[in-house]
Amino acid sequence: MTLRKILIANRGEIAVRVLRACKEMGLSTVAVYSEADAEALHVHFADEAYCIGPAPARESYLNMRAVLSAAAVSGAQAIHPGYGLLSENARFAALCAQCGIVFIGPPPQVIARMGDKDEARRAMREAGVPVIPGTGLLETPEDARRESAEVGFPLLIKARAGGGGRGIRRVDAPEELEKAFLTASAEAQAAFGDGGVYMERCLDRVKHVEVQILADAHGNIAALGERDCSMQRGNQKLLEESPCAALPPETRFQMLEASRRAARHVGYQGAGTMEYLLCEDGRFYFMEMNTRLQVEHPVTEMVSGIDLVKWQIRVAAGMPLDFAQEDVALSGHSIECRINAEDPKHGFRPSCGRITTLHVPGGPWVRFDTAVYQDYEVPPFYDSMIGKLIVHARTREECVRKMQAALCELVLEGITHTGDLQRELLSSTAFLDGTYTTRFLAGMP
Repeated sequence: MTLRKILIANRGEIAVRVLRACKEMGLSTVAVYSEADAEALHVHFADEAYCIGPAPARESYLNMRAVLSAAAVSGAQAIHPGYGLLSENARFAALCAQCGIVFIGPPPQVIARMGDKDEARRAMREAGVPVIPGTGLLETPEDARRESAEVGFPLLIKARAGGGGRGIRRVDAPEELEKAFLTASAEAQAAFGDGGVYMERCLDRVKHVEVQILADAHGNIAALGERDCSMQRGNQKLLEESPCAALPPETRFQMLEASRRAARHVGYQGAGTMEYLLCEDGRFYFMEMNTRLQVEHPVTEMVSGIDLVKWQIRVAAGMPLDFAQEDVALSGHSIECRINAEDPKHGFRPSCGRITTLHVPGGPWVRFDTAVYQDYEVPPFYDSMIGKLIVHARTREECVRKMQAALCELVLEGITHTGDLQRELLSSTAFLDGTYTTRFLAGMP
């Protein structure tokens, strides 16, 4: 299949990222935007742009009918969903197929299977991938109380749908269980339209390590190394690096092979991510699979030299991978810092307003993925991330220094952002020696 025109069903930096890849491939582009994003960068970059609704995402970017109508009117043959929004919506992927539009992602049935965390855990057990001890789907707090004795405390109550840290509650004692169950279920229902939850053992002092998978429709599957995503606040990632400094070579090999085995078992196609928890004793357990492009995909691109967005498009067009697992050569080290429009000194409250001054860091192997520009008005309606600063160097030590220098060079005035916090994190002993875990920020003053 030859693709000539692609609609990008997203906004912000990921929309700009996909647009750039399309232009480099000689493809025509279509942007969609809300009324609040009329002056957004992706609107100006695209060959065509269509307003699909008011500012709230549910009335615009999550409006499937509006997105598909824009694709039909523009004659787009394919839709790239980016990340978030409709990217892991199996119904949307199925509707695309019904409309004769290529969804740039895995098949709808795979999205549905891996998006149901309970079903995903069963699939991983079938594939021989280690899974965190836990329960199946729970209907009531009484079910949770009965199963908790076997799971043990502390435990996590987790939504079976969605992601991004929502619908998750830690429970340290039996008396906390009912409230946590009801809160997690209600949050999941509000966020994902599905209040189903399950429980799993809470593993403390662990690293969050994920493996990037790329698979085509011809049975070729490659694992492009791993990323350490352990620096988190409330299950939200702040910075990522590749490779993971604390991962022994033998464990790395086992993790990559488990990921390829899992992708083959579920019939995966496109770019996807297997997420694991890595324990101090070297054991690792499957946590979830993201059936889309990750926010942190640039660090993998930096160390592998492989453009993941371009390969998403090629795979969706039916092309086979032109490399095998043994051809994947990872080089050096890469770090990504998320720059969020938030105020860390005041509870990370969102910061909106006009960017009065902007200076983007430069130099060899320094990359700033963003959709902001000087005089851009940061709207209050969407995710707070306004950019990603990514660097690459020969060694981890050099990479840390390069990132610190790049953060010092970044000038972003008019709003409050997390650049200074990132510099603080990079200077911490636990980060420098690679021992930081998902609980690191909880112990910071």
